Amino acid sequence: QVQLVESGGGLVQPGGSMRLSCAASGRISNINRMGWYRQAPGKQRELVAQFSSDGSTHYADSVKGRFTISRDSTKSTIYLQMNSLKPEDTAVYYCNLPQYLATYWGQGTQVTVSS
Repeated sequence: QVQLVESGGGLVQPGGSMRLSCAASGRISNINRMGWYRQAPGKQRELVAQFSSDGSTHYADSVKGRFTISRDSTKSTIYLQMNSLKPEDTAVYYCNLPQYLATYWGQGTQVTVSS
């Protein structure tokens, strides 16, 4: 069984910063392609940032230059540093872990950007 536990969401003012964490546990082979998605009300879930197999990173255009994904493989944990937050970043953020036979999702953490 694989578990992904996100933390770090909450309410932040526009222009503020927030850091999300996602810790993976259980029968995981690696976290090479772990990433972050988000889903705003009434919208489809979308990719925010993700590691590729070669270690490179990919970001949605809407967050480039503001968000940074990082990881600590020794802790099977990824992070999402979010700076210069905008109201349109408001969403439930999910971490995602593709494995050989299945893709796993965390329970999600709410991020609300509002004054």
